[in-house]
Amino acid sequence: QVQLVESGGGLVQAGGSLTLSCAASGISSSITRASWYRQAPGKQRELVAHVVRGGSTIYTDSVKGRFTISRDNAKNTVHLQMNSLKPEDTAVYYCNVVAGFGNYWGQGTQVTVSS
Repeated sequence: QVQLVESGGGLVQAGGSLTLSCAASGISSSITRASWYRQAPGKQRELVAHVVRGGSTIYTDSVKGRFTISRDNAKNTVHLQMNSLKPEDTAVYYCNVVAGFGNYWGQGTQVTVSS
């Protein structure tokens, strides 16, 4: 059974930093793409960043230069380092992994940035 467990969310003041982690277990195929999405209250879920197996990354414009996504292929983990956080970064952050024919989601972790 595939399971994605996220950690690292919490409450932080504007300008602060947090690191989110996602540990994937039960995946038998290689992870081809690992992503972080977020969903703020009343808004649609949006892609924050993703990293593919070769290491290439994509970021949504609003987080470029502040967030860094990374992955550990050996440990099947993906991280999101978030710096210079802003109140508009407040959302539930979800880990997403594509492996083989599967598309898997974590349960989400709350990030709240106070002004």
